[in-house]
Amino acid sequence: MPSTSLAPPPLRHHRLTALRAGTVCGLLFLALLALVAVRWSPLMDLDRTVADTLHRGAVTEPGLVHVNRVLTDWFWDPWTMRALIAVAVVALWWRGARPLAVWVAATSLLGTLAQQGLKSAVGRERPRWPDPVDSAHYAAFPSGHALTAVVTCGLLLWLLRRYGAGPRLWRGALVVAGVSVVGVGVTRLYLGVHWLSDVLGGWLLGAALVGLSVAGFAWYERRGGARTR
Repeated sequence: MPSTSLAPPPLRHHRLTALRAGTVCGLLFLALLALVAVRWSPLMDLDRTVADTLHRGAVTEPGLVHVNRVLTDWFWDPWTMRALIAVAVVALWWRGARPLAVWVAATSLLGTLAQQGLKSAVGRERPRWPDPVDSAHYAAFPSGHALTAVVTCGLLLWLLRRYGAGPRLWRGALVVAGVSVVGVGVTRLYLGVHWLSDVLGGWLLGAALVGLSVAGFAWYERRGGARTR
């Protein structure tokens, strides 16, 4: 008999769990944001050390750079992630789960608006190299790729849990989500277009948005919103 240790967790009590997780990630993001804003020396030194180390390796490995560029520009690009959310939203709407469809779409849109607003407000410069292996636009903090991957994967995992994903599907989804979230952060660092703290910031803010969104929808249902199963 296959193990069910990685089966989707039960829905009961998930509202408080999501709220706590979202709150913790949100507080950690705010702390990181403050450190980035004041340019805390230990964090800046760590960012520079990681960036320099990875860039020295990247300039000597054009083949690996190409692989990372394909992954970050196609498989894990924010527009690819948003397309997956769009498919999920259309499917939910078609099933009649329209409040949930709107909620998922709004959460994804909020993630995009939040990262763009923060990039503009913080105005952090990306790493600069005399011999860059890739380029990127807009400000650095937080990483939009990292944030969008977390929001997309988090929302899709939530939907799989709501609709009763079996153990095999759940395990596979967890693996794909984990590889995608970690992988997109690694590619952005390896290509020298983000600092480590940019990626961490994207992960934390994305997790905060998903956690608070899940808790918010559970609260809506508890207050009388239509349950969409």
